Amino acid sequence: MRRAAFLDRDGVINVDHGYVHKVDEFEWVPGVLEAARALKDAGYALVVVTNQSGIGRGYYSEADFEQLTDWMKAAFARAGAPLEGVYFCPHHPEKALAQYRLDCGCRKPQPGLLLRAAQELDLDLGASIMFGDKPGDCTAGRAAGCPERVLLGTDGKALPDIASAPDATRSARSLAEAVASPWFKEIAQ
Repeated sequence: MRRAAFLDRDGVINVDHGYVHKVDEFEWVPGVLEAARALKDAGYALVVVTNQSGIGRGYYSEADFEQLTDWMKAAFARAGAPLEGVYFCPHHPEKALAQYRLDCGCRKPQPGLLLRAAQELDLDLGASIMFGDKPGDCTAGRAAGCPERVLLGTDGKALPDIASAPDATRSARSLAEAVASPWFKEIAQ
């Protein structure tokens, strides 16, 4: 079993412009690819876990999401930080088209995306880290059994209020700042 770094997408990997689904809308959070490479070099499998209710709302299709995901995965691979998997939830309990309107176990803050990834990719959740910019990301990480749950500032712009995320264990402005911190260097050994 391998340890994983679970990464939320919008606000952590790319700037959250709202329902990003096209390459020309995708703007990298500064330093994210270099930080992902550092995570990979430290022995973490890189896994994206993302709520994508824009699919459920009919703003874009699963095919649109997959096309952007393929482009994003290629960029990670070119940076020396290949993604092991990208897991997404298209559902919303209220604001979605009928086929996507449900209260599921995969939409964060539920842990379903992380649990599925762990099963399919043979990951050790007890040695893994969840990085997200919303309190629900940290809640999902806690429910899945990740001992480290880092609340990041949305788009890497500001240090988040960790008090707003009771399930977070740490906070940082960005993935790059988190990976450069002394606590990460200590646990990555």
